[in-house]
Amino acid sequence: MKRTLAFIGSMVLILALADSRVAVAQEKQALVPLKVQLVVSRHVGDKKISSLPYTLWVTANDKRPTSVRMGVTVPVPSSVVTKEGVETPSYSYRDVGTNIDCQAIGQPDGQFNLEIKLNDSSVSFDSKDSGQALKGIPAFRNFTSNFSILLKDGQTAQYASATDPVSGETLKVDVTVNVLK
Repeated sequence: MKRTLAFIGSMVLILALADSRVAVAQEKQALVPLKVQLVVSRHVGDKKISSLPYTLWVTANDKRPTSVRMGVTVPVPSSVVTKEGVETPSYSYRDVGTNIDCQAIGQPDGQFNLEIKLNDSSVSFDSKDSGQALKGIPAFRNFTSNFSILLKDGQTAQYASATDPVSGETLKVDVTVNVLK
């Protein structure tokens, strides 16, 4: 009987300690509102030719990511149909734009681990940039990045840079995080 009571007492103590550890872990994972800014810029050599800023309101330690979808559907000539001597163009459509998913997890040292998924696509009709032999034929560019970066409040970092093998343009992605108070 004493052993049973001792065992039950030990189990109650273990459960109480486990509950207190869960409560402490939950305190560390408090929801924190953040403003995350991404700037997607394109460069030719040292010259910046475009800069697209995106601002996301992200809640750190939330299980749900914040998503932004910005784009347009572009008609692409696919063929010409001739009917009774009249040429009628036929089109297919393709989505171009930017898709961003961001999730943040607070770290014990005050930094935030930002998980960022970025897909940026664009279309070019300029033959010298697209590598196409004929003007007016579109070339589609696509940049995809899945990245994790540690930043503290107010910090900015360039988290990706890539060069288009056809046009020579360099795409750079800068990210800034700010805690909202």
